[in-house]
Amino acid sequence: MNVWKLVSANRLNREEAEIPEPKEGELKIRVTKVLVNCMDASIYNGDLKVTYPLIPGRFAVGMIAGEDGPVGLEHGTRVLLHTFRPAPDTGTAKKDFTEEDYEIAGQTANGYLRDFVCLPEDEVSAIPDSVSDDAALLIELVALAKATLDALDVRKGQHVAVIGGDMLGVILCQLLIYQQASPILIDNHTNRLEFAKQCGVYYTLFADDNLIENVARLTGGRFAESAIYVTSSGTQDKSLPFKVCAPHTAAAYSGFHGRDLTVNLDLALKKQITIYGMTNGADYIPAAINLLANKAIDVSRFERRAFKADDCEATFGEMGKNPADRDIRVLNIAELI
Repeated sequence: MNVWKLVSANRLNREEAEIPEPKEGELKIRVTKVLVNCMDASIYNGDLKVTYPLIPGRFAVGMIAGEDGPVGLEHGTRVLLHTFRPAPDTGTAKKDFTEEDYEIAGQTANGYLRDFVCLPEDEVSAIPDSVSDDAALLIELVALAKATLDALDVRKGQHVAVIGGDMLGVILCQLLIYQQASPILIDNHTNRLEFAKQCGVYYTLFADDNLIENVARLTGGRFAESAIYVTSSGTQDKSLPFKVCAPHTAAAYSGFHGRDLTVNLDLALKKQITIYGMTNGADYIPAAINLLANKAIDVSRFERRAFKADDCEATFGEMGKNPADRDIRVLNIAELI
């Protein structure tokens, strides 16, 4: 089988490997599509440090290729391959308290840019017929969005500021609308704000000198009941959540990484704002699948760009050149079959 392996920064090799055979309790899966994203690009160009060699690819879908699994995971079933997987049991080995309780595919463990993989039954989820492969590649993003809103205990009618209009930011806003809250999307890229409007986001604000006044106007002077800073969006002012929130509210920093995330907490302390850090929505995967199946999240506006897995290296390089200016509308999908 083919395996695409990152052997150093800016060097991705395709290698031949034996097709793996599943152990007891595992399923053999034919990987069909991998979503190439900004995290993959950051790992490829060396901005995010990893241990080499590493197989990239954190968001993937596939098909059960071996014998039937339990009910719902029979041969031929389309499945989501989970990004966050339980870390191996170290037994009696002493931990140094820096280890995570989970591994991240394509970052701290080998990812899915390979023809076949064997995974335990609880590390895959069946994809219903009403959810396309392209939509399924966004399940982990939707799950993180849902986990974030639940942490903030968002309720009907509340104003929630979402700071950062990338793909996760747009999904957060759509989910807030579905839950009958009122999102206010804030970004310093006009093209992102325009795209958000096309996706049904009512209130969008440019992050300029008039932002605080405009938030006050939209909220009737009360300001936001909570705020979410999207860590992957590249928004410059990382303390914006505290500026747009009312006192005694809550703010979340949500995303799959917090690289270079230095935040001035002075205003948060003065306003007594509760802060949450959200990076793993694994427990919300079933909820995310239901949200996509019920069309609560509309992914039809995203543009599909498909290519062969051998072209991943070029895509990694392109995405890493100007990350702040990348087109958030495009789903870059590597097709393995």
